[in-house]
Amino acid sequence: MRVGLQLYQFINILSLDIAAGAVISARFFAHIFNVEIKPYGLLALGLTVWIIYTVDHLRDAKKIKHNASTQRHRFHQQYFYMLTVFVGFATLSDAVTIFFIRRQVFEWGLILFAIVMIYLIVQQYLRFLKEFFIASLYTWGVLLLSITITNITLNITHALLIAQFGLIAWTNLVLFSWFDHHFDQRDKQNSLVTILGKRKTIFFLYGLFGVNFLIPAIQIIFFTTTTPVLILCLMSIILFLIFTFRAPLAKNDLYRLIGDAVFFVPGLLLIS
Repeated sequence: MRVGLQLYQFINILSLDIAAGAVISARFFAHIFNVEIKPYGLLALGLTVWIIYTVDHLRDAKKIKHNASTQRHRFHQQYFYMLTVFVGFATLSDAVTIFFIRRQVFEWGLILFAIVMIYLIVQQYLRFLKEFFIASLYTWGVLLLSITITNITLNITHALLIAQFGLIAWTNLVLFSWFDHHFDQRDKQNSLVTILGKRKTIFFLYGLFGVNFLIPAIQIIFFTTTTPVLILCLMSIILFLIFTFRAPLAKNDLYRLIGDAVFFVPGLLLIS
């Protein structure tokens, strides 16, 4: 049990679970939009997400001049050059892979890539919008493989599903920032929580959870109850439980392990 937890902590520090969650979520939306994603598309998505998150962590680790407060940033400080080499190989592999994906996905992917590059450049100036932009980029990256090629006419139920998924991603990041508040202050890292403070962020999180549960309620009351709606609702419930039992889950970064694993939950649709 302990060995398994340590292994998953290592996977989490490397952001490999985040990349896997993005791939699973992409297949979740492909099922909703009735499209088949090519393996090259999933590989490109997984590599791209891993590269973006790792570069972001490496940038943060480089800016911290002392021994970083979090295990994740200390790891990226210690293995900075090795991880930089891996990012280089992953970028080359990604560059080759994207030439095999569908044309529409490639074209929209270039636009999203440009937005990501702009984000990485202006990240330090975003401050309280940091979590919102990351969640938005993650959501659209997950959607890119299916929404650009689907023949289904998008309607309000699709829009609500997308909005709920984006809110879950945003809530997840704000929740993590709440847990990391003291570490971010010590390492001079900006986040919504360092701007608002922990107390005000609690009320902000309650607001996010309120909207997270309002959206599926609208779906169920005014439209129909579907498996995707219930799955996204389950993801929100898990995040809310993390927030509710935040004190014991702060130990050994359990909140982060569970919070990132939330994006494995859409896989239930694929095995149902």
